[in-house]
Amino acid sequence: MTKLRVMTVIGTRPEAIKLAPVVQELSRHAEIESIVVATAQHREMLDQVLALFHIQPARDLNLMRADQSLADLTAAIFTNLDPLLVEYQPDWLLAQGDTTTVMAAAVCAYYHQVKFGHVEAGLRTGDKRQPFPEEVNRRMAGVIADLHFAPTDWARDNLLHEGIAPSLIKVTGNTIIDALNQIKSMPMPAEIETLLKEKRILNGERDLVLVTAHRRESFGQPIREICAALKELAEKYANQVEFIYPVHLNPNIQEPVQEILGDVANISLLAPLEYLPLVHLEMHAKLILTDSGGIQEEATGLGKPCLVLRERTERPEGVQAGVLKLVGTSREMIVSTASNLLDDPAEYARMAHAANPYGDGTAAQKIVSEILAAR
Repeated sequence: MTKLRVMTVIGTRPEAIKLAPVVQELSRHAEIESIVVATAQHREMLDQVLALFHIQPARDLNLMRADQSLADLTAAIFTNLDPLLVEYQPDWLLAQGDTTTVMAAAVCAYYHQVKFGHVEAGLRTGDKRQPFPEEVNRRMAGVIADLHFAPTDWARDNLLHEGIAPSLIKVTGNTIIDALNQIKSMPMPAEIETLLKEKRILNGERDLVLVTAHRRESFGQPIREICAALKELAEKYANQVEFIYPVHLNPNIQEPVQEILGDVANISLLAPLEYLPLVHLEMHAKLILTDSGGIQEEATGLGKPCLVLRERTERPEGVQAGVLKLVGTSREMIVSTASNLLDDPAEYARMAHAANPYGDGTAAQKIVSEILAAR
């Protein structure tokens, strides 16, 4: 029997994290020829995740450029991926989520009449400008997809509302739980163990609040509001809490963060972290503040109360489950909500013991089974 040829296109670190379990599962099937293509929309951050999961791309397009516009990136993906579809002639092309890589890969697959499978399909905010450009990217991928691998029933319902045939939607759980289960079992990196010991977190003397905030919508006054809230919280809980904030390298984030938080004694501003150390910080955190989509899911999977520094989220399942709370970027709202959790054990326990709506860690198996069934 001719092998089923499946090409998986990966552009950014979050895509690599969520597609790694799928690539691993594809490789376990002798009847599948798995081809991994990296666009390297993010370079260094992508490479460390591929290495962590022992994934070697067949082709690396190396498209990351400094100060590259979305139009330039999109054009580069089209012109570099297109000949690979001619060369490999895959039966299926898989992509995950809502990046420019995903949108362009979907369109390329359509141009070549290659079946397109959309991993983590059906996430929506209903606002095409939040998050930007992700909301439109995933809607475009959804128009093209031949199979929609929805992580939850809520995501499935979004797709049904858009007129997608029920037979094309497969609720699989979220592959980030598959990835998280692997990473949790890996030893803590030495630098994280040292940091947590120095901050007296490992011995339980102080609590850890982990912060990540970098989204485009937060540039300008929103990130300044977030920083002002963090400074107020740090001063309020100076004898109780250590704040650790791996800071994105974008100057729109770096400059206000360093200006407002650079001299606060119990706030550690770190360089961006690789995935393994970041997960270990999440595991030891009492509370997480983030505008990241993936960390919302990881916090939910780990049972860590998480305040979402956004006005909208495409992951309302975590909010409904009680692990996530939307607080936006208002200084007052962030401070009051975080203080309530740090001061009230009962309120904290309600969030920490909420159910995980993102599946049981077998999403990759379900995705590959559906692809084989549809061959």
